[in-house]
Amino acid sequence: MTVPCVRVSREDGEATRQRLAEADLVAQGYEIVHEDGSLYIPVRDPDAVPEEYTVVEHDAPRRETQTTPDDLIDFSASYERLGEVIIIDEDAPERARALADALVDSDIPTKTVLNRASKIRGEQRVRDWEVLVGDETEALHREYGCEFALDLAAVYFSPRLATERHRVTEQVAAGEQVFDMFAGVGPFTIPMAKRGEHAVGVDINETAIEYLRANAGRNSVADRVTGIHGDVRDTTDKYAGWADRLVMNLPHSANEFVDTAVALAGEECVIHYYDIQHEDDLFGPGERAIREAATPEYEVTVENRHTVRSYAPHEYNVVLDVRLARR
Repeated sequence: MTVPCVRVSREDGEATRQRLAEADLVAQGYEIVHEDGSLYIPVRDPDAVPEEYTVVEHDAPRRETQTTPDDLIDFSASYERLGEVIIIDEDAPERARALADALVDSDIPTKTVLNRASKIRGEQRVRDWEVLVGDETEALHREYGCEFALDLAAVYFSPRLATERHRVTEQVAAGEQVFDMFAGVGPFTIPMAKRGEHAVGVDINETAIEYLRANAGRNSVADRVTGIHGDVRDTTDKYAGWADRLVMNLPHSANEFVDTAVALAGEECVIHYYDIQHEDDLFGPGERAIREAATPEYEVTVENRHTVRSYAPHEYNVVLDVRLARR
């Protein structure tokens, strides 16, 4: 059966498999294929695979010892995993029930199945869930060597951004001071603290900050993480000029906080600015907002313009990596 696979040399095969497994991208229902000096590793979500890898369609036999949800239903199973909590998005009740039952009956470890029941709303960035299996909404998620506890009913979290978070984290150098302006439970803050000197994470959602602090301890960086509950605009007095790197992961609204980002920036600072824009001008609005706020105090250099994922028809989630250097 032809499935999306990452193709790598045999020498790089195990390291690649481990990295994909840490991001929960390996399709466990298929065998890894050795052929002509290459390894073909089946993946669950080809769009989430890091850009440095080559994704191709290749024949991969199903694992005879594993039952997948697709084996048990007559439509294609679409779901996301946060540990043993499975997230689905089905409007039809009968399809939602059938998929939930198939997940339980498959070989995928399943404690809870949640169906999205609303869009993300409010400044707390939460949504409603229909609990189809289990009795709780708390999950334990592992991602690139870190572990995050979170309650999906009380905080915002997207497993789809794992590869993007890893891309940014890998840029952090030893000694850096990192400021995560909309931190949630810490999926940027904590891995960056592991690489840098210290990381500050701020969020308006008090429950998210409670989880961030607990997750810092869970990942052995409690002494290098400061979690602050409140509006990030109220932190500029204490942290003015402090940050070597800033993460602004609040699409739709990040432009309202650019002045705050500039106030927090040190002598030289890289800003990772996330946005959602129409395909006609993906990066222009964000770049113009940053230049307007930072000049003439800083020299502004856009080092990277990157499309993270599709968001809606003709709209994309994008990121700008922007370096500010004080003149």
